[in-house]
Amino acid sequence: MSSNIRGLVDRVFREYLEPMDDLSSYTALSSSMNSSVTTLSFNGDLLTQEEKDAMDAGTVIECEHELMYCTALDTVNNQVTVVRGARGTSADSHDSGAIVKIAPPFPRKVVFDAVCDQIKNLYPTLFAVDTQEITVSDGYTLIGTYDAPGTHNNLVAPIKAISQYTDFSAGADSTTVTYRGVAVELVDLPNPFTYTDDTGTERTITYTTGPDNVKAVQFTGISSGHKVYVTFKKKFIEPTLESDTLTTIGLEDEYEPIIMAGVAAQMMSGRDIPSATSDYISEQLELESFPVDSATRIRNSLLAYQRALLQQARKDLRARYPEPVTINNIAYS
Repeated sequence: MSSNIRGLVDRVFREYLEPMDDLSSYTALSSSMNSSVTTLSFNGDLLTQEEKDAMDAGTVIECEHELMYCTALDTVNNQVTVVRGARGTSADSHDSGAIVKIAPPFPRKVVFDAVCDQIKNLYPTLFAVDTQEITVSDGYTLIGTYDAPGTHNNLVAPIKAISQYTDFSAGADSTTVTYRGVAVELVDLPNPFTYTDDTGTERTITYTTGPDNVKAVQFTGISSGHKVYVTFKKKFIEPTLESDTLTTIGLEDEYEPIIMAGVAAQMMSGRDIPSATSDYISEQLELESFPVDSATRIRNSLLAYQRALLQQARKDLRARYPEPVTINNIAYS
């Protein structure tokens, strides 16, 4: 299984989009590039003369997440003049040795964006889970500092809350005291918002880098100072970099095939797919008992396979985290 988004994108290419016998042309940078230079130097030893000629004016090439338009080719010095940041991609710096693909049918940036789309679309069928240790306050208790987008503001609802009802000053849980359920409510507070502290002083708090609403919890039937463990249902955090870990995003290992099938289906939509890729995907679906016959489009089969995986994952998730009894927005474990 993958540890980060880069590994997940690689799996999509490896298992769906690029058959092992794929003959797509690629080379590598022979020197590094900053984000402004317009001359790309490539390793000519990795290309035939015909493949070099394919990099002439009008061709689109790819290096990592950046697409570039070729405007002039120098086959003697193995260099090509390019227009940076083509088709809405960003001009970035690239290290020597970075892979350069010639006219890629599936640009990596497009696949990365599709992975982000699929992760976002998992909710509400599936959800991430976050358990936090919270000390009960009089009134409501704010959650987090909101200094990073996509952290606490992704919380949706509490699933359960438990506490030992022990004196918080003891500083540790007691193995002789049983955990019991605590009634809890998640509330949205406007940002900025005004509140009255425990001294009766009215205060205003503004989280300048936070969302329009911040999250807080209120407990019923438990006094302040006690420690409560609250398990929340939350939306998955949308990736911004390939280095983002699946754990940070909230993804379980078993969700990877769901995302991959959705990305592959998304790549099939409205495209002329190379026959080698089409045959390869059909083989992968047959291995998962979703054969593609002459009357079934590959994309529809991929979506059917994804739905089957989603249904099973949803059953497993609901078994682990049953919905709490909710009365007047208060969840009772």
